[in-house]
Amino acid sequence: MIVYANQKRAFLDDAQRSDIADAVRQRYLERTGRRVSPSEANAWQASLSAFAIALNDDRIPDDAGVAIEYGIHGTSKRIDMMVSGLDAAGGKNVVIVELKQWQSVEKTEKDGVVRTRMGGGNIETPHPSYQAWSYAELLRNFNEAVSADGVRLLPCAYLHNYPPGGAVEDAVYKVHVIRAPLFLKGEAEREKLRSFISRYVKTGDKLGAIYEMDGARLRPSKGLIDAIAGMMAGRQEFALIDEQKLVFEAALKMARGIEKGGKQVLIVEGGPGTGKSVLAINLLASILKMERVAMYVTKNAAPRAVMESSLLGSMKRSAISNLFVGSGKFTEANENEFDALIIDEAHRLNEKSGLYGNLGENQIKELIHAAKLAIFFIDENQTVTFKDVGSKAEICGWAKSAGAKVTNMELASQFRCNGSDGYVAWLDEVLAVRETANPTLDVAEFDFRVVDSPNQLRDIVRLKNRERNRARMVAGYCWDWKSKKSPSAFDVELPEFDFKMRWNLASDKSLWIIAPNSVEEIGCVHTCQGLELDYVGVVVGPDFVVRDGVVKTQPEMRSKHDRSIKGYKKLKKSNPAEAERRTSEIIKNTYRTLMTRGMKGCYVYFVDNESAAHFKARLVGTRKPEPEPKQSFAEVVSPSRLLPFKPVPRDKVEPFKNAVPLVDLKMAAGAFSEGQYFDEDSVKWVELSGPYKPTEGYFVAQVVGESMNRTIENGAWCLFRMNPAGTRQGKVVVAQIRDHTDPDFGGRYTVKRYTSVKQPTSSDPVGHVSVTLSPDSDDPKYAPLIFDGKSASDMQILAEFVALLDADN
Repeated sequence: MIVYANQKRAFLDDAQRSDIADAVRQRYLERTGRRVSPSEANAWQASLSAFAIALNDDRIPDDAGVAIEYGIHGTSKRIDMMVSGLDAAGGKNVVIVELKQWQSVEKTEKDGVVRTRMGGGNIETPHPSYQAWSYAELLRNFNEAVSADGVRLLPCAYLHNYPPGGAVEDAVYKVHVIRAPLFLKGEAEREKLRSFISRYVKTGDKLGAIYEMDGARLRPSKGLIDAIAGMMAGRQEFALIDEQKLVFEAALKMARGIEKGGKQVLIVEGGPGTGKSVLAINLLASILKMERVAMYVTKNAAPRAVMESSLLGSMKRSAISNLFVGSGKFTEANENEFDALIIDEAHRLNEKSGLYGNLGENQIKELIHAAKLAIFFIDENQTVTFKDVGSKAEICGWAKSAGAKVTNMELASQFRCNGSDGYVAWLDEVLAVRETANPTLDVAEFDFRVVDSPNQLRDIVRLKNRERNRARMVAGYCWDWKSKKSPSAFDVELPEFDFKMRWNLASDKSLWIIAPNSVEEIGCVHTCQGLELDYVGVVVGPDFVVRDGVVKTQPEMRSKHDRSIKGYKKLKKSNPAEAERRTSEIIKNTYRTLMTRGMKGCYVYFVDNESAAHFKARLVGTRKPEPEPKQSFAEVVSPSRLLPFKPVPRDKVEPFKNAVPLVDLKMAAGAFSEGQYFDEDSVKWVELSGPYKPTEGYFVAQVVGESMNRTIENGAWCLFRMNPAGTRQGKVVVAQIRDHTDPDFGGRYTVKRYTSVKQPTSSDPVGHVSVTLSPDSDDPKYAPLIFDGKSASDMQILAEFVALLDADN
């Protein structure tokens, strides 16, 4: 979303009439329906007028694009100012400008963090150069116009009231100022800013690059799970934004100081999609890099299982199991046995531990006791069982008992739900979790739909799953898990629609959310909490209804197998009001959690018609048109498609004797590491048909896309050989490419034809090898990938193509 967009000359005219703030304020109201505070309007007037003076230069063309308050898709962040145009070579450029009215700054010991006067007090905030760079990095990672279509971003910061020579220019911030140059008060600094802009904007583009960015789709980029292996290798996979950066640096400062003695507890509060898990994994990687003993802890097994799965191959299984542990592992831990424990989803902590709930005293107490630094990430509105005790008050109470110093911080910015803070606030209002100022939801902000049948819901989820295998159905626990004992039975049944599905397979366990064919199963809160999808479809059962506009919860409608409200009947006899309060809170929180799993969309079917009508009445606006999703792995493994192989039940698998692994190339991180074969329990296994026999190193994968369509058609199933020996010249191979994504797969693996040549130089007469990975396509948009010299280390050949598999064999 762009609040204000104009060409340079028109922007200067608005600014010279002294009504630029009014123009921006009016357009902000038109686009968001919200009014800005007088203080923000005054800040616009001062900063935009100052920037207009700098922009009033003949070297910057009059038809250059100017955008104010550009909303970054997928987040709630806004960029102050952008200027667009073409450079001397015709390249599309956008200069990002972070504007500040600051007059003074204090240096801090934290990387990329300063202290300045804001809101009546001195507060810590990201350095403006870091802030501008991090916004650019966010766009590079998630905006397709930037990542794929060649729009170049040049971030900088302009502090028009800050004189040169202050702490903001201190050498400790040098790396950030190099990434995003800093321009300060005075004519000399203003001239530097003009030169910077005019260097990259030599010809106007009439807002072309800015509109291209605004219209671009969110590119499937670095999801949390795919990036963990990189984090563990010490690479910064995510640019931490605003409050995330402040929390991260505060936690690292605490970790560095743990040798000074004294327990410390950091409590980080944040709602769904505020980046709690991103921070937790970043902190784990960074604290381990300090050679401190640290662990990632959750009560819920699903986040640990998915993250462990993504690391297999880059680390030994034993190392992984020592990094990711359950919250019940500390009942007998010694005091200060660990330097740092990072507790994600801490609202799910229980009082007792063990299978029968008979071990230890209190998990919060035991975690604080075991660690010099305990970092708790919590969202009290995601407690979903009677046993959940992880509240802020409870953590503070046990910290005080242990003599620990407590620090409270908060994450506010929304990075899930298409970056819509309004969606989460609306959801809280409409679910009656809490009162907010958001009675309606504009579906142009976030793709939320109420559908009329469960079959329609399933069809939408299947369609969305074609994009990246990241759409799933979930439901409230209102149906018994019959298929657990009888695999042929169905669980979630709605006979009036001839609809029946099973709860997620016991064989997938906590990996249900990433299992290749689990789109055909329904998950529950316990298999998705702490994880995210692109799209989620939610079946709201009869435990949640709306009557005459009032939300009512019906715990008696939940499955008899549901343990999350175990004990409510007993409590109801002794304290009916408390029983109703607690069960109501858990049911509402459960649906809040389910409905906030989707980064891009949430689709809901209510078994109760009045409830559906109530939610539909709270929706306004028009959804944006959506592109046709690409076909991918998940769709073609659906039961309706004829496959050239047969699945082998896990208990019948004899690896490479009667079966070979079935691998999703987008999600195979770690599976190809040297000397490691596929884990019998972590992948699906299939029996080959036709002339091909299981052989050590063979695996089956599907090639999706048009980049090899002359040799391998889109959607074809292929047989590959892992770690091939001998020459690769001219062969079709599977390559892993560091820090790149394949235009078809969206992941770091690509299928291309391999050629290599030696290139002698004066210093190296023998020559080094240059490798080219070439497409074989009738679509000219696919270009070869060339790895030369130092870049050769960014590419590794993992497997070679053996044959196409034909379902008719």
